[in-house]
Amino acid sequence: MSSPGMHHYPNAQKEFKPPLIANENAYLGDVFSSDKINPDKPISAGFYRLEKGTPLVYTYTYDEMKIIVEGSFHISDESGKKVHAKPGDVFFFPNGSKITFTTDDYGLAFFTGQRKEGAS
Repeated sequence: MSSPGMHHYPNAQKEFKPPLIANENAYLGDVFSSDKINPDKPISAGFYRLEKGTPLVYTYTYDEMKIIVEGSFHISDESGKKVHAKPGDVFFFPNGSKITFTTDDYGLAFFTGQRKEGAS
């Protein structure tokens, strides 16, 4: 049995436009999900963009990692930990964590989560 070929999404950071998911300013979209290839252990990856405005409070129902690629975020959790996130910063959000995202202007992050495509 041969291995499935790789998937390539050229210039995705600049060209992929994630859809609005919450409030007037929070956008998230999966660029790719492995759920059709490996339904037992899917991972999804894409971009999250937040613009100045309403904070996004999100409770994770899966494990996720994010790397900040543009702009900045203010990220806090229920324990009181607060971080001013800048490009190059990497975060791990475990299943069950409640995270608040805000920004002074905008932030763009690349994520990968242990979930099926479009699941929240």
